[in-house]
Amino acid sequence: MKVGVLGSGLMGKEAARDLAASAGVTAIGLADIDIARAQQVCDQLNSSKLTAFQVNASDETELANFIRQYDVIINALFYSFNEIVARTAIQVGVNSVDLGGHIGHMTDKVLAMHEDAQVADVTLIPDLGVAPGMINILSGYGASKLDKLHAIKLYVGGIPVQPEPPFEYNHVFSMEGLFDHYTDPSLIIRNGVKQEVPSLSEVEQIHFDKFGPLEAFHTSGGTSTLSISYPHLETLEYKTIRYPGHAEKFKLLVDLNLTRNDYEIELNGQKIKPREVFLKVLDPIVELGEKDDAVLLRVVVSGEKDGIPTTYQYEMTTFKDREHQVTAMARATANTISVVAQLIGSGVITKSGVYPPEQIVPGEIYIQEMAKRGVIIKESEVKEATVKS
Repeated sequence: MKVGVLGSGLMGKEAARDLAASAGVTAIGLADIDIARAQQVCDQLNSSKLTAFQVNASDETELANFIRQYDVIINALFYSFNEIVARTAIQVGVNSVDLGGHIGHMTDKVLAMHEDAQVADVTLIPDLGVAPGMINILSGYGASKLDKLHAIKLYVGGIPVQPEPPFEYNHVFSMEGLFDHYTDPSLIIRNGVKQEVPSLSEVEQIHFDKFGPLEAFHTSGGTSTLSISYPHLETLEYKTIRYPGHAEKFKLLVDLNLTRNDYEIELNGQKIKPREVFLKVLDPIVELGEKDDAVLLRVVVSGEKDGIPTTYQYEMTTFKDREHQVTAMARATANTISVVAQLIGSGVITKSGVYPPEQIVPGEIYIQEMAKRGVIIKESEVKEATVKS
């Protein structure tokens, strides 16, 4: 299969690395608006399968000319490009996957192209990162094993292995995105009712092997399309994992209006956003740099099987790949999008249309493919003991 990758940033580079190592992939095009950057990545990865291209993704003609050369496209660009890439892929009849973006309802816009994709006989899957992405696939897999589905609880965190003050956190993706997740309200389902709760709220203690006590709290965007795919859930919630005390510290900053995107002040006759100043101040403090990170994930899917209350739990702890200097977050994210792109390209996934990951990605095969890449997802099943009178 031939695979095109849009964007030669960290996720694009790591997806290209995985594709180059995959026997079923014969050719990879790596596209960037800056061809020198794309070429540099191709040189680093040193694979005869790789070719660098200059593509301005805002130009539909340029984009279409690149996309039509491939069987499937991995869109690793900023989420604001997801709509134009999806639309163009459908127009030229090529399958496409992206890393998601629930800010500005971008994923909803991609999902709205379902009928057009069916007519074009192509498969599009948005939201293929870790959260959303991996958690959706695992939720769907757990749900498929149950006769009745009652609850999905999700816990994910990208954290430093060695935490340092003041936040015991180093960012592994955009701090702007993090601010949005901490500031916007979180969608949950409780007692069968969809509702919003404040982000950074309802902090609970959580434990993972090799780590001391951790905390988890609500953040926005994580439940993604699950409330639509499973409208009869009693419980749905997504919580972010951090070291203890993180939520309390950030809640103060949110309460001080330092993270809001719609808030301005006047200073010396100029209008400025405190958020923009705070981002500049914070960036060097929370830069990951050469430090080791880890991604922790737990997906708990509960319901009934054969009339017995049953829970499936999926758990993952992934660390930085020191050999290739690849962060844990990049490993988990880029391998997810690469694996699913290859499942489409190889004909394992064949349904035409636009589908969220939980509805279309085969969980068992996905877990096996991730294990081959050193990302181990452990499944456990718990059945409630039946009491005999």
